[in-house]
Amino acid sequence: MIQLFIMVLLFFVMFFGISFILNMILRQTWLMAFVFPIVVLLIVDTFPFSTYFTDPGYAFSTLGKELVTLSIQDMVILLSGFVGTITAGFVIRFLRKSGYQMF
Repeated sequence: MIQLFIMVLLFFVMFFGISFILNMILRQTWLMAFVFPIVVLLIVDTFPFSTYFTDPGYAFSTLGKELVTLSIQDMVILLSGFVGTITAGFVIRFLRKSGYQMF
C-alpha cells in the first residue's frame, strides 16, 4: 500500500513537472493532455513503437489485450499521471491569467 502511494505521488509530480515545463516553453496549455495517451501506450506496450507502423493489426490487438489486463493499481498510477497533466494545465492558465509572463 505504501508503494502504491509513493508511485501515485511520483507519477503525479513527474507528469505535472513535465507538463508545466512543456506548457511554459511551447505556450500550448493542453498539449501534454493530448500527448499523455501516447506516453501511456509507450509505458504499457511490450514491443517497439515502430510496430504500430509495420504491423498495426498485431500492435493494436496486443495493446488492447494489455490495456484490458491492467490491474487496478496500474490504472490508478496512470490516472494520477493524467491528473498531474491536467493540474499543470490549470496552473499555467491561472498563472497567465494572473499576469505572469512565462517565456
